[in-house]
Amino acid sequence: MPKPLSEKTIQIVKATVPALEAHGLAITRRMYERMFQNPEIRDLFNQSHHGETGSQPRALAAAVLAYAQNIDNLGVLGPAVERIAQKHVGLNILPEHYPHVATSLLGAIQDVLGEAATPEILAAWGEAYWFLAELLIGREAEIYRDQATAPGGWSGWRDFRVAEKREESGIVTSFVLEPVDGGAVVRHRPGQYLTFWLDLPGHHPLKRNYSISSAPDDQRYRISVKREPMGAVSNWLHDVVQVGTVLKVGVPAGEFFLEPRQQERPVVLLSGGVGLTPMLSMLESIAAERPELKVHYVHGTRDGGTHAMGARTRELAAGNPHIHVTNFYETPRSHDAAGRDYDVAGCISPEWLLANTPVREADVFLCGPRPFLRLFVNGLIQAGVPADRIHYEFFGPADELLAA
Repeated sequence: MPKPLSEKTIQIVKATVPALEAHGLAITRRMYERMFQNPEIRDLFNQSHHGETGSQPRALAAAVLAYAQNIDNLGVLGPAVERIAQKHVGLNILPEHYPHVATSLLGAIQDVLGEAATPEILAAWGEAYWFLAELLIGREAEIYRDQATAPGGWSGWRDFRVAEKREESGIVTSFVLEPVDGGAVVRHRPGQYLTFWLDLPGHHPLKRNYSISSAPDDQRYRISVKREPMGAVSNWLHDVVQVGTVLKVGVPAGEFFLEPRQQERPVVLLSGGVGLTPMLSMLESIAAERPELKVHYVHGTRDGGTHAMGARTRELAAGNPHIHVTNFYETPRSHDAAGRDYDVAGCISPEWLLANTPVREADVFLCGPRPFLRLFVNGLIQAGVPADRIHYEFFGPADELLAA
């Protein structure tokens, strides 16, 4: 554990909360501008989170503000620290990278606040930064060690070959990955993701996270990727990558997962669009490890042309009376058949979940786009579902504090 923060630092940091509320986003944007002047540091990050939407600077601004507001009660930030540590491990962030962030953050505070950023304030934020950095470095060291020493584990980047490429829908393609070295792979926790280091022609090295869509085994992983209209990486994967292509892959990471063997309550798996990928990993894992566990898999998509892996989920349900699958099509096509391709026309709603699933007694796992999560996290909490039984994964940095 790092040395406790001084009382003086705690008071100074708390006094900066109004400035962070007013200027936090400007500070984090400037921090990344400073940091990315170093190509080696720039290439560590997923640049898709730093484009027009600025989702990563917004996420960091919210995190810095939360840190300042809770600087005297840091226990409430435990889940956020774990999420950040898992993301850092996926990106292979190491202790030697932290000084670059410190220099950029303190420089950005000075750039944005000007004379208001007194030496006393900068010293306090320097102490506060390194306190949090040491917490993260310690937790990340534990994760790196556990991953490297686990059966099939590794450190850094490992070469994987695409063993299978399969079209799952008009917009989703699956890639089955096997290690080039022929060794075993660490068994992921259902819901975790892989991070990829990608060298695309005409681009700086790119990082992307993709949820694993298969049940754990010690031989291979499967990811299922949606083609994004303006997505450089997703289009490259769909159009260029073929069986035999070699990709650099980080060890599985992420704090969003289900442990079927430890699960006692019923499970509701709720997804929108390509958010089904971690849910399918969970569903396959439950079917293999805990077939007696009651599970409701509820998925929403536009129509049959965008519906991925529907046959696989129906296959799992057909072989197990405890697995219930319900697919919603927002706007079914004329040849999409109710009862065959989908179950309900329209969109999933919190009211439907409350009436048709044991959501009040279950653990609920959600994955999907921002409006989807906002609707269901808010809706379920307002309906009385305890927040600690609502677990969600988000595409990109969580740049909003959902109702929880």
